[in-house]
Amino acid sequence: MIKLIVGNKGSGKTKTLINMVNDAAQTSNGNVVCIEKGLKLTYDLDMKVRLIDIDDYGVSGCDAFYGFLCGLLAGNYDITDLCIDATLKIVGRDLGAFAEMVEKLEAHHGKNVNLLFTVSCDKSEIPDAITKFII
Repeated sequence: MIKLIVGNKGSGKTKTLINMVNDAAQTSNGNVVCIEKGLKLTYDLDMKVRLIDIDDYGVSGCDAFYGFLCGLLAGNYDITDLCIDATLKIVGRDLGAFAEMVEKLEAHHGKNVNLLFTVSCDKSEIPDAITKFII
């Protein structure tokens, strides 16, 4: 299942993500992974959550990030929840390319893992193809 937390800067997206990640860590029968740009959430997340700083891997752009996510999921079948904070800081502001990436993730992984993204933009900017994922 894919979920997008969408809103402008300062609207509480990261706080919502933190609450959802910590809830998942308490209820999951597998691993919960959170990807962020920089290690800002270290002390906010449950210690059961595997935290990844995307800056350590030199990933930028939707294609590279999609490959990174697929590699992560391919190597770790026990991941039940994969959460990404500040998505557009990682992949860039091309919302069309982001929408294509989300659709590919839904087709290949959407039934096996819960994917949660924070997207810093106005809801009206989200392409129609992925508005169904906005929570």
